[in-house]
Amino acid sequence: MIKKSLVIFILCISLFSCKKEVSKTSEIKQENDSIAKVETKGDLYKPIDTACSSQNKTEDYIAALQWYQTKTEKEIAKNSPEQNDKLYEDYVKIRNKYIGCLSNTLGDILEKYVNYYDSESESYKFPENIKKLTAEFKKGGLEFREVGEGYTEIWSKPDHYYSVFKNKVTPDYEAYISQTAKENEGNYAADAGLMITWKELGDRLIFWENFINKYPKSPLISRVKEDYNNYLYDYLFGMDNTPTYENSDGKLYDENKAEFNRMIKKYPNSYIAKKAQELLNLFDSKTPTEQIREKINIERKY
Repeated sequence: MIKKSLVIFILCISLFSCKKEVSKTSEIKQENDSIAKVETKGDLYKPIDTACSSQNKTEDYIAALQWYQTKTEKEIAKNSPEQNDKLYEDYVKIRNKYIGCLSNTLGDILEKYVNYYDSESESYKFPENIKKLTAEFKKGGLEFREVGEGYTEIWSKPDHYYSVFKNKVTPDYEAYISQTAKENEGNYAADAGLMITWKELGDRLIFWENFINKYPKSPLISRVKEDYNNYLYDYLFGMDNTPTYENSDGKLYDENKAEFNRMIKKYPNSYIAKKAQELLNLFDSKTPTEQIREKINIERKY
């Protein structure tokens, strides 16, 4: 009888132990499933080549941008300046990817955006959905930007990259990111015309010429040289709606002549001053306008 009771007692203990183990295993599985779900949700924003999808909403892309910014800021804190240079390049690519996706999603709104301008009050009158979108954009460091000819685009806010990478990259990247933030505060050109003053354009050229001379081996140098070349072309010849000279009579406009002389006087050893002086000489010698661009030998890379 005692043996029988002992057997029953042992069986009860074993059964209780098994139930406890099953319960514990179940809890662990639920916990792991929960973690997996969180990780999967996060992973949705990770791939740099994530395809745009009609199923994604504006808030999905904003969430992706916020996720990447937080991730990048954490990495920045641990990295060397050289590592952050590379991280900056990756971060720009990621943001451009999602901005492209957003632009596809909001194509109709971008097309109609210019119509919200009220000429009588000389201000915009936005409906509620645009106001909400603008507020959402701020979360991702984005803004609507009119770029001329009735087109509106989605841009990163001018100071976004500098606010993230300030004092965390090498000196050449620091200078580059800081300067581009300033230049992106307004449109450079719109409707085939320059939107900044000739003096502002001249000062940009001096900045980038100094950059090229100071950081000739920078990974940014080819990009900077291309931008510098395009700025120089516009500075010397202007654009379709803001030319530097009258094509019909071959006369250089007074404001451009004054700007060229300012540049020559203030920065006599600069390449810009050299090309400005060449241009002045060609006009003074009554060189036909169709020959001037060929003799200056600068092509704009669009």
